[in-house]
Amino acid sequence: MRLLTLSAVGLLAAALGACSGEKAPEPVAAASPTTADITPADLAYRVKELADDKYEGRGPGTPSGEAAADWIAAEMKRIGLAPGNPDGTYFQTVKMVAQTVDPTRSSLSISGPGGKTFDLKYGPETVYATKDQKDTTVSFADSDLVFVGYGVVAPEAKWNDYAGVDVKGKTVVMFVNDPGFITNDDTLFNGKAMTYYGRWTYKFEEAARQGAAAALLIHEDKPAAYGWNVVEGSWSGEQADLVRADAGASRAKLEGWIQLKNATELFKAAGLDIDKMRAAANKPGFKAVAMKGLKAKATITQSITPKDSRNVVGTIKGTDAPDEHLLLMAHWDHLGKGVSDDPKADVINNGAVDNATGVSAILDIAEKMAAGPKPKRSVTFLAVTLEESGLLGSDYFSENPLIPLKNIVGGINIDALQPSGPAKDIIVIGFGASQMEDMLNAVLTEKGRTISPDAHPENGYFYRSDHISLAKKGVPMLYIDSGEDLVAGGKDAGEAIAKEYTEHAYHSPADEFSDKWNLDGMAQDVNVDYEVINRFANSADWPNWYEKNEFKAIRDASRAAK
Repeated sequence: MRLLTLSAVGLLAAALGACSGEKAPEPVAAASPTTADITPADLAYRVKELADDKYEGRGPGTPSGEAAADWIAAEMKRIGLAPGNPDGTYFQTVKMVAQTVDPTRSSLSISGPGGKTFDLKYGPETVYATKDQKDTTVSFADSDLVFVGYGVVAPEAKWNDYAGVDVKGKTVVMFVNDPGFITNDDTLFNGKAMTYYGRWTYKFEEAARQGAAAALLIHEDKPAAYGWNVVEGSWSGEQADLVRADAGASRAKLEGWIQLKNATELFKAAGLDIDKMRAAANKPGFKAVAMKGLKAKATITQSITPKDSRNVVGTIKGTDAPDEHLLLMAHWDHLGKGVSDDPKADVINNGAVDNATGVSAILDIAEKMAAGPKPKRSVTFLAVTLEESGLLGSDYFSENPLIPLKNIVGGINIDALQPSGPAKDIIVIGFGASQMEDMLNAVLTEKGRTISPDAHPENGYFYRSDHISLAKKGVPMLYIDSGEDLVAGGKDAGEAIAKEYTEHAYHSPADEFSDKWNLDGMAQDVNVDYEVINRFANSADWPNWYEKNEFKAIRDASRAAK
């Protein structure tokens, strides 16, 4: 807006000068707020902008949130990217539905033997929602409770928690994560490393396939990898979903979480010991157990609002092989505004680390590449929406790609970089997955740095960010995170910073930008991302997944079709 104003002033001055016979002075161009280098100052400028209160936490489909998408598109244009949509725009429209549960008119209760009733309080004891996109009131009653272990059906692992049980119309109760996490048994799935079966998204999908009326996940801090505050903050308030062809009719009527202490009481009321049930669920051949005498009743009253959100995409066209693309991606959305009974409370989830840092990183890389020399292959920069709602924006892109997926050489996803200062290492989430790591290792070796595998594979981070939407289509993806072996303070200091963020700022209004941040390390890491992408963009290499990786066969088939 300021640049348009300056231009208008310049034109007016020129016109007045022509009328008076005097030569009008040349208008002075506004100084660029960023440079063609990747610097801490440039990153700070962009993170601070995207984390500003005016965007109200970047909620997808909200005026304030979509204004952030507009700003990202304007940045792409300003720094010289071409529109990434063949329609000539920087946007890919993502049709969505915003749904908000009204806690004052919604309820979930469990009746037990002897007339005892457990009225679960929304917020402190349970959170829930529905995928029903048609009805403002969804209800059910007299739904028998069934404990289904981890709620997993994995034929390749010869595992079926639903074997021999009919849960149609019933309420299934299950643990989060995988059996191998608690047992630390490498023979169970991937041991402590979470698989896709451990994700809450999968468990709700499987419960729907089994015909359950409701699905309840038992929350525990370690298996979930976050506290109840994260669950409550993420699930309360407006929730978003892609428009579903069946308006959500194929999903369970209620999907939600309950606290461990409340689950323990329910098991006890059914004459079951929750610890013994967990032990049984951790063993192959587990059979679902009816929670005798317990029946669920629920009413969900919600608002339903169709909305549009947008992925933002810009491209640098390659000089030699423009149809071959490298991909850099980050999600621009966050949780928007929360709710509070205190009118003075800060309810804006600014999402400075998560993920204003990632968007700032890809824009910094884009600006450097756009300044030249131009790469031989094209490089596409993708800021996706609806990540916080279940990776929906990236999933939409993978199902409706603006670039043929077989033409994407590989990519890097950047999500939540820590302002923790320079580190000796860089963390690769899902280490040992693809040949993209070979190039990363070469770049780091030149800089005297190393790769560190994700220290907590049990948290399932590889399945919790947007790269997985492309990986499932076969595209080799790197998910790179900030190193924790800090130059100043070593691993102890790095781990302490990460822990502090997870426990006190993640998915909360405390995730705000600070002028005191040390962004030197972040700038170093983003420069590494640039080097990896730039080298692939100027080579003829087609990286693949490593042997035995779950996505290699998909990539091989895609390349063969090419």
